[in-house]
Order: sequence, then C-alpha cells, then structure tokens
Amino acid sequence: MITKEKILATAKETISSESKAVSNLAVLLTDDFAASVELIYQSKGRLIVTGIGKSAIIAQKIVATLNSTGTPSLFLHASEAVHGDLGMVQPSDIVICISNSGNSPEIKILVPILNRFGNTLIAMTGNLNSFLAKHSQFVLDTTVDKEACPNNLAPTNSTTVQLVMGDCIAVCLMELRNFKAEDFAKYHPGGALGKKLLLRVKDILDESKKPAVFPESTIQTVIFEISEKRLGVTAVVENDKIIGIITDGDIRRMLSKTETITGITARDIMTKNPKVIQPDDMVVKALNTMEDFSITQLIVAENNNYKGVIHLHDILKEGIV
Repeated sequence: MITKEKILATAKETISSESKAVSNLAVLLTDDFAASVELIYQSKGRLIVTGIGKSAIIAQKIVATLNSTGTPSLFLHASEAVHGDLGMVQPSDIVICISNSGNSPEIKILVPILNRFGNTLIAMTGNLNSFLAKHSQFVLDTTVDKEACPNNLAPTNSTTVQLVMGDCIAVCLMELRNFKAEDFAKYHPGGALGKKLLLRVKDILDESKKPAVFPESTIQTVIFEISEKRLGVTAVVENDKIIGIITDGDIRRMLSKTETITGITARDIMTKNPKVIQPDDMVVKALNTMEDFSITQLIVAENNNYKGVIHLHDILKEGIV
C-alpha cells in the first residue's frame, strides 16, 4: 500500500541522491573546465550547445541562461544537425556537446563532422572513455554513480549535474565579463524583472497632473486642488520651489481639530521637507521609499524644481510588485 510517508521518503531519497551527485561535481572539475571557460570568453563567435534526448532539453536551458547573461549562444539538436541544421555552425563558433553516455548514434555521426569543420569541441559527458570524450578537445566530466531513478534508467542525477555544469559555465563567464544588474536588465526588458531594473520615475510620471498651491492658498483651494488632480496630495510651492506638502490626511486631521477653516492657509497645515525623489531615480527606489516611510505618494523634483507626484497606484499598474 502506498502511503503518504512512503511518498515523502521517496522524494527525500531523490533529493539526497541528486544533491550528492551535484556535490561530487566539484571534485570532477579539472583544468579542462577553466580552459573551456576562458576559450568561450575569448571567442569572437557564438557558443553552440547540442545534445540528444534529455540532454538536448538541458542544452536548451543552458543556451537560455547563457544568452540572458551576455554569451551569444545557439541550441543545435544533434539529430537535426545532420539533416541540414549544421548550416548554423560558423567557423569561429565553439561547440559544447552534451551526452551522458557519449556513444549515442547521433553523437557518433555529428562529432566527426564538427571536427572536420575545425570547430573547437567541448564534451560534457559522464563517460570519459566514450567516443565523444575521445574525439573532443576538452572534456567536462559529469559522471554520476547512479541515477535517482529506482531502476537506474531515467536520466535524473545525470541531467541535474549537466544543468549545474552549465550554470557553472554561465556564472564564470559573468564574473569574467563583470556582468552587472544593469547588463542583465538589457536582456530582460519585459516583465516585472525588467521593469525593476530599467523603469525610471520619469517614465511613469504624468506631468499633466501636477497638484500645487501657494503657501497663502485657502483650505478651500487646497481641497479643490487635491480633489481635481486625484492624487490625494498637493505640493506647496513658492517661487517655483517646493516648501511643503499637504495630503488628504492632513485635511482630515485639521478638520477634526477645528470648528472653522476661516483664515487657515496651506502654510498652516503643510508638512515641511517632504520626501522627494528625482525623475532619473529608479521606480523601485520610489517603491522602497514609500514602504520605508509608510506613504503612498512622493514629490518628484529635480534640483528642487517641482515636476509632479508619483503615486503608489502608478507603480502597481506597472506590475512591479
């Protein structure tokens, strides 16, 4: 009978088996790995990553990671390569061929062709005595003692260590290129991640909604300005400089303490030295400032010249949170 306990035990055994295989990968690293990374870094061509079966799927993921971190890469399916796709391989390209056994029929056909082309071939294999290993210039050892599969058949540990080896290559190349968050953003302009890294306050600021009153403006004027611009706030401006801010909360607190608003001006209820952000600042910085001070609006100013107001709702609409 299959029980919950048995299922959890099997899952834990799988995790343990794969983690041991990954840990052992550090022992298998040789000078070939360092030489391969340096060669890819110095290359003027692309990196072609090829494989068959489950290794082909791993190859696709490695290519995606490399492209997103600054290494131009292409995926080449080993079986399709010998049916015309070899045309994508250029003389200056470096090829990584992934195969756990290193002896599959497709690999035995592809490897000699790549060698005749003159491309540098890097093997990623779990069999150092394989055809692939023996006919490659560099070998990345991804040997595993066994698969996590109870029958020792389904690629599990072997594909996991291939994936980790690919990540090792990508991260080493990022370090060599001094790859920064700003560089990462260039390749990820879409979605929440790209917006966090690229979107600036000026990109979402609506300068047509620029609530402002003078220090001597009446409370009626202040209320009208806040209501018309619908941002829940207005700046208090004198000689084109910001001297304060009034929120709808300030209005409510004032009304709760006085029976008449006659004679009360904006100067009387404004908050001096409001939180200000620059137009060129990142939107994520504006969000963090709002969170730090538990506020929902920020004055936008450049050299104290009033530009407008950014509201939490403006940020939420961009999908950053």
